[in-house]
Amino acid sequence: MDYFSAEFWSALAGIFFIDLLLSGDNALVIAMASRNLPKELQKKAIFWGMAGAILVRIVSTILIMYLLRIPYLLAIGGLILVWISFRLLVEDDKKHGEVKAGSSLGAAVRTIVIADAAMGLDNVLAIAGMARGNMWLIIFGLMISIPIIIWGSTLFLALLRRFPWVIYLGAGLLAYTAAEMILEEERLAFLHHHNPMITWPFTVAVIALVIVAGIWVNTAKARKASASEHPEPALAVEKNRE
Repeated sequence: MDYFSAEFWSALAGIFFIDLLLSGDNALVIAMASRNLPKELQKKAIFWGMAGAILVRIVSTILIMYLLRIPYLLAIGGLILVWISFRLLVEDDKKHGEVKAGSSLGAAVRTIVIADAAMGLDNVLAIAGMARGNMWLIIFGLMISIPIIIWGSTLFLALLRRFPWVIYLGAGLLAYTAAEMILEEERLAFLHHHNPMITWPFTVAVIALVIVAGIWVNTAKARKASASEHPEPALAVEKNRE
């Protein structure tokens, strides 16, 4: 991939957006892990914790990039990313009650690194798929996630609350990356022979499937929540009798 090409910069922009989208709750983990430290140590815990977390992400992303070369694992990774893009739309806010505050600088740093590694699988898989095997693109993309996670994540969460449709744009981007991963599986190429008349409809279908399914599930959840808050009069009377 040419570093001055539109393909490289569009991929880097996509990784940047994925970092924003999938790292939105890392700021909360950082705050919880370092909340018991003195103020003078909190900045050090954040810096070293995120440095360790990014290093773990780089290593694990490169590892996954090589694992995706194993027969059919690229297609399996694409299918997993389809599920991740759907889950992004319908999953409730992640719970962080299990993130314990560190009582020392080392404990806080360790907690941040471990929690980020456990939560970052979706981010790692998405970046590995979008980077198309370019190691420098992976490193650049993950390095820019440092300021995103520390400063930008809370701002992005506020943006999502104001413009909820942005989450569907991000899910569509993940679904597009998933479709590309499936289509790049050479052992399945006999199904489409890289024919645009087949590959493009497939990609559009995957994106549409994720977004439509997400809208359907979210609509059903909203109706259920509304029904529980405003029960029908007959049901309310029956409950009062009980």
